[in-house]
Order: sequence, then structure tokens, then C-alpha cells
Amino acid sequence: MSASALIVALTGGIAAGKSAVTRRFAALGVRVLDADVAAREVIAPGTPGLAAVVAAFGAAVLGADGTLDRPAMRHRVFADPQARGQLEAIIHPRVRTWLREHARCCPDTYCLLAIPLLVEHLDQYRWVHRVLVIDAPEATQLARLLTRDDIDEPLARSILAQQATRAQRLAVADDVLDNSGDEATLNRAVLQLHQRYLALAEARQQR
Repeated sequence: MSASALIVALTGGIAAGKSAVTRRFAALGVRVLDADVAAREVIAPGTPGLAAVVAAFGAAVLGADGTLDRPAMRHRVFADPQARGQLEAIIHPRVRTWLREHARCCPDTYCLLAIPLLVEHLDQYRWVHRVLVIDAPEATQLARLLTRDDIDEPLARSILAQQATRAQRLAVADDVLDNSGDEATLNRAVLQLHQRYLALAEARQQR
């Protein structure tokens, strides 16, 4: 990682609007490295990651095209905490390595890492410089989740309960973006953060 690059880790609860925020940063020319993209890359066909998944769970988790059958894998681990932990032990370290290597090669003044489970694994991301939390009231998250995923309220609440709490996320934030307003408000907030990060990146370069 270059000494001058500012690495900002973005996180937030489900349906807080992380994707809406990263799209706006990307439109401003900011390089966004997504943990979800990394999770697909590290278990692509031919990778050691996929080989490790097959060794742990068997060839039945592969689709006809040789890629991981994600619906089957989700079904396999959803109700089995031990299996889920086993899968995460394969994927998460590889995702962290992927993100760090790509951040190290970032040629821009700063880059953004989108990491949904950052708070749950913060001790593994001590190398980032700032944490940006996309925040929204739980009621807003719940309403968005019900609409977006077309699920019932008990399931939506169960999904929310499995994540870090809002208080836990806010406790580790260097910056907080309130995403409970309209699009114009969100656009202004992203632009203000962008300008702040450019200034912080310039200050790092002058050290």
C-alpha cells in the first residue's frame, strides 16, 4: 500500500443504502473495491479458494459449469452455524487479502473499500485509515428490506438481528453519512465527504 493513499472502509447495516452511496462515489471517479466482488473472485473456477470449498463440502456444491452453486451453498450453511463458520474461514481471509492487495495498488489519491461485515471483523482491517458508516434508523432499514427483498417482517427482523448493531457500527465510525433522507441530500453528503477525503489524502501526500 502506498504511503500516500488514503484507504476508506465503508460499511453499514443491510438496506442502509451502501450501494447507493458507493455508486455516487464511483460517479465522482473514486475507485471502489467491493468485498462482495472479492468474495466471488476468490472462489472463481481454478482458484485455491474454490478448491478449498470443494475439499470441505464436496463436489455437490458445484454447478454444471464448474462454478460454486451459490443457492445450494446458502441452503447448506443457512441453518448450520458450524458449516457457515467453515465456509467463512475459507472465504473471509482471502477476501481481506484481495482487498488489501488491490488497495495497495490503488493509483488514486484515495480509494473506498465497501465491506458489509467490517464491524464484525474490524480487528482484521486495522490497516484502513478511516471508517465511513452509512447510517439509517432500523425502521427505515426494515421498510427498505421488506420492499427490496419481498420478504415477511419476521424474516427481515431476523436478518437485522444477525448483524452488528447500529450502536456498534457508530462506535467505530470516523465519518457517518445519514442515509435516511432524499436523493438530493444524499448527493450533497457524498460530495462533502469526497471533498473531505481529497483534502485528507493531499495532507497525507505532504507528510
